[in-house]
Amino acid sequence: MGRDREKAEICELLDRTAAGEGRLLVVVGPAGAGKTALAEYAAAQGKSRGLEVVRAAGVRGQPARLVWMQVLEDLGAADAARALLVEPAVAELDAAARALIRGTRRLVVLDDLDAAGAEALAVLPVVAGRLAGSGTAVVVTVTEPPGVGREMSLRSLTEEQLGTAVAEHRPAVRHALWLASRGLPGPARELAVELAGLTDQDDPVVELALRAPSQTAFLDVDPNLLSLLEEAAARPADDAPRSRVLARLARELLGDATAANRRRALVDEALDLARRSGDWQALVEALGARLYALWDPSAAHDRLVAAAELVGGLARRAGDGERERDAMFWRFVALMELGRVSEAETELSAYQRAAERAGDSSGRIMVMARHAMLATMRGRFDEAERLAAEIAEYGRRIGHPDTQNLTGVGSWSQRFRNKAVWPRALEMLRPIARRRPGHFFDADVAEIEVMLGHTAEAAATLERLLPKVLVASGPRWLSVVVELTTVATQLGDATAAEQLYGALLPYEGRLVIRAGAVIEFGPASHYLGMLAATAGRLADAGAHFERAIAFEEQTGGLTMLAITSAAYADLLDQIGEPERAATARTRARTLAERLGMAVLLEQLDSGAWSLRQDGDDWLLVAGAETARLRDSRGLRYLRALVAASGQDIPALDLAAGGAGVGWQWRSGDPGHRGSYGVPASHRADRRRPGVRRPGRRRRPSHRAGSRTLSHHRRTPASHWARRPAAQTVRRRGARPGSTSPVRSASRSRRSKQSRR
Repeated sequence: MGRDREKAEICELLDRTAAGEGRLLVVVGPAGAGKTALAEYAAAQGKSRGLEVVRAAGVRGQPARLVWMQVLEDLGAADAARALLVEPAVAELDAAARALIRGTRRLVVLDDLDAAGAEALAVLPVVAGRLAGSGTAVVVTVTEPPGVGREMSLRSLTEEQLGTAVAEHRPAVRHALWLASRGLPGPARELAVELAGLTDQDDPVVELALRAPSQTAFLDVDPNLLSLLEEAAARPADDAPRSRVLARLARELLGDATAANRRRALVDEALDLARRSGDWQALVEALGARLYALWDPSAAHDRLVAAAELVGGLARRAGDGERERDAMFWRFVALMELGRVSEAETELSAYQRAAERAGDSSGRIMVMARHAMLATMRGRFDEAERLAAEIAEYGRRIGHPDTQNLTGVGSWSQRFRNKAVWPRALEMLRPIARRRPGHFFDADVAEIEVMLGHTAEAAATLERLLPKVLVASGPRWLSVVVELTTVATQLGDATAAEQLYGALLPYEGRLVIRAGAVIEFGPASHYLGMLAATAGRLADAGAHFERAIAFEEQTGGLTMLAITSAAYADLLDQIGEPERAATARTRARTLAERLGMAVLLEQLDSGAWSLRQDGDDWLLVAGAETARLRDSRGLRYLRALVAASGQDIPALDLAAGGAGVGWQWRSGDPGHRGSYGVPASHRADRRRPGVRRPGRRRRPSHRAGSRTLSHHRRTPASHWARRPAAQTVRRRGARPGSTSPVRSASRSRRSKQSRR
């Protein structure tokens, strides 16, 4: 297995053990590095030296300390073993360690101990402390270093070592085998066995490029595999094998954010070669690769066509049921992107049935994740979180590599109900952004930062990312644009909003999703409305919001319907339509209360004041703050004014409660206009033409104050958005982060209208 140095160290450990010097040796390495082979070698060498050998292996899903219990049972220490069944005290762990070393000289071999869980690893330090001076050696294999004992890390073999281990001496093939296996003996042996079955007409380098497994996570690049595919693509080959190599190369380049044009060129050439060759398998692989290589919003229709051709019988004709199911899934994703939600749900059901018939456990977990997304979209947050928990448990049981990403839908649903998850999400995303700079995870970070009030950091990220995002593409691109939309609108950055608006406009009518529809952001029209409002294009903003609301009503997207209704209410306030604004805000509040959207309810509460009668007193409510006031004529005037927001009232009618005021004020109807709730956008220093307090004249000293107030009115909202939060509170009397993007972006426009 090419591990001469490691075998020598094991022999030295066993010789010392035979002499009464026990020790712990931890063998660390990835899957396929030869850990199990070394464990077997140690056991064989121990027996040849006359040591008692006891072996056990950790298995994913088993009780954590079962592996230690098995060893103790084999040694006849049943009492010590039973003590590990429940949470053992330190003394019980130490008793188990003493039982392990008691008696004759022995070797304990524990393979894949970390697969049994953290509790199994926690026993190691106690055992290590008892081994010194004993006649017992313990050899443990793990994937990650536990930080205890003598650690022996298994590195990749060199080309020469690997060639010797698998008896491959052809230089080009040996190099290809080294790239395909990443220098690990386990995968190299398996691939070498496959090479032995090739015919003289087969090119072993090309076959290795097609058969080598990818070892990277989603959106990561496997440099070894890419190098092998590039070498294979440069070799002469017939149309069918060359098509298959180019198709796989295009698919594997998905993680390279700069390779969008090359991916399309490669997959187009692969498809042409496959059709020309008449090879069904090559055509199926080329179409399948097209689903991945063209994973960006502009190519949604192309992916839908490719998936339809595969589902239409081509994959079945080639006998490739797995690729047929894959195409069904991608058809679901493309339909979701295009906003055809009902069709997408039908396709998801068909995919679920096909996966169940085939016993496809990975397909089952993918379906569960998409049902969780749909539950979040419809405001069924409890169901989404329950499904996320089931995904975590089932994914752990079957060892699905993408389990952690699929459970993210649970965290996504929580963000609508609990702001406490935002800081945790921020800490999780920052290292991802550092590790994958080309895929704009910084936008995820900036969106949460601006929601938490970290405006300076978010503004810096927006300025840095925006030029790159505007010329980029890829599977995350559209969702990155809407994340930057949140940042730009919260900051009141009209310039950035105008640029983002131009980038997003071609996708109006689309549904913004991420990670193959694991997460849904809502219709693009909602974000276009936010951007248009921030840029001062109020008529366009209204049209976008109305289209978003119609889309959400049609698709049952209640979560975003509540959010869009609240944003639309702010816009209607701004353009002077208080009755429609009140209706939209009431709808937003009703939905938020029904769905349990605590975050939106808090925003609605922080953005409105209300004045209502309570017995002989009045209650003034401003968000979470409440003041009780004694009844007075001035309060009655105030109630009349806010009840007729945006209307002219003759002063004498106000004083007399006459016709200009309206019967609702004279009747004292407390339900009128939502108990006279005043949106924040209406209370911001608005003057009512034709209304003046009875019996009072404006004094010269008032003019200076008025001029100062007018100066603040004319100050752009972006100025306030970039000031420290505490200073904003002093200037405006608002809470940090409580101002709606629609309101903050248009304060100066609204003030000019009110002065007129």
